[in-house]
Amino acid sequence: MAYQGEIRFLLNGKTVVLAETRATQTLLDYLRIDRSLTGTKEGCAEGDCGACTVLVGRLHEGALRYEAVNACIRFLASLNGCHIVTVEHLAGPRGRLHPVQQAMVAQHGTQCGFCTPGFVMSLYALWMGNPTPTVTEIETALQGNLCRCTGYEPIIKAAHAVNSYGSPANDHLNRERANVTAQLRALQPEGRIETGPADDRAILPADLDDLAVVLAEYPKATIVAGSTDVGLWVTKFLRPISPVVFVGHLEELKRIEMTDDALTIGAGVTYSESETAIRAGFPHLGEYWDRIAGWQVRNMGTIGGNIANGSPIGDTPPVLISLGAEVTLQKAGGKRVLPLEKFFIDYGKQDREPGDFVAAIRIPRPAPGQIDAAYKISKRRDEDISSVAAGISVTVTDGAITDARIAFGGMAATPKRAATVEAALIGQPWDKATFDAAAARIGMDFKPLTDWRASADYRLLVAGNLLKRFFLEHDANSAAPARLAIA
Repeated sequence: MAYQGEIRFLLNGKTVVLAETRATQTLLDYLRIDRSLTGTKEGCAEGDCGACTVLVGRLHEGALRYEAVNACIRFLASLNGCHIVTVEHLAGPRGRLHPVQQAMVAQHGTQCGFCTPGFVMSLYALWMGNPTPTVTEIETALQGNLCRCTGYEPIIKAAHAVNSYGSPANDHLNRERANVTAQLRALQPEGRIETGPADDRAILPADLDDLAVVLAEYPKATIVAGSTDVGLWVTKFLRPISPVVFVGHLEELKRIEMTDDALTIGAGVTYSESETAIRAGFPHLGEYWDRIAGWQVRNMGTIGGNIANGSPIGDTPPVLISLGAEVTLQKAGGKRVLPLEKFFIDYGKQDREPGDFVAAIRIPRPAPGQIDAAYKISKRRDEDISSVAAGISVTVTDGAITDARIAFGGMAATPKRAATVEAALIGQPWDKATFDAAAARIGMDFKPLTDWRASADYRLLVAGNLLKRFFLEHDANSAAPARLAIA
């Protein structure tokens, strides 16, 4: 099969064509080392601090959209056909400050300045999409940016003040949108891309069928969608991962379909792209979705990737299992569908045959009488790994519990249902005594480990308390059901 051997993209205002791009070369290293664009900083090298934030513009369903991403864990080869915007591109005529930068200066939003370019780029992305944000929306946009000396109050004030210095309509990214869109369309490949040396090979399949062909040829290849997990394999563990098959560009994996009975999400859909559909179909997941990593990671990370990596502390599997989700696996020989909880076999082991890839996730819509909740317990509220994650779904008919699906993450080697607890609930009356009795049985379903995130005893206590919390928050027999702040 003929293939393109080059990576082509726009960098600020120029077209770049690169041959032999290594699969593990990060965008951050390319910007700083190869292009001397040192406004993009390296802080944590794991997508947590936001000092490396840049904007990436890409075509989605024919339209150009810009997103804030972490350059430190984004692989350069995944950016074919994209527009990369760094803080240097914000400079106006004769070096005039951009409105976001001017607002930061006016509101004293910087001290040492190391984190400032990343904050500027996150606020720029927010301003372009939402020029009049609320404080909550600003805080959400800044979840992935850490500042140790200025404090967030002046930065939030700066976000509110940007419109005093300009408008998104007059910003050069908006003025050039049609031209950039045309350039990106011209950069889209007609077939597969293969580039880089044999020991660091990058492959971008032409389409879903080609992906199946590639994985049949390279069954041990590393599949990378958003690189929010695999990126750390490289930056932190220096792990060889070649050949790497990038799938984030495949529109067939980006489909979202909402029907009366289910929401089906392609495995390549990011957390940010799925947010509107998730909130519409499953309102109880709205707050939970906001606590998955930071904004930059949600713009890159995919639900399919969160499932495929099989982590016992992944944020999405427990809540999706509780909702009865199914996963579609695909390979050159066809497709198969299985309940999501059956996909996880043991620590680091999933039900995937050679050549299999996660293609889609189907989530049934709630049935009448179904009460759902999602909880995440972590050391800090935002942008943190969960110590315990829980998805709880209970169906109540005429005051009795007729069905229960309860799943936990962080409690076992895999995301796992609490079968004994479920049995203790089904057939019992909806009351406090039922949930207290069920909570006492958590230890019959789980024998969690002690690690740096939490002790085994703490995890067992928290899991039981989340069941009690679920009842208190959803007790329709109470005149004023409790509503605890999410934690």
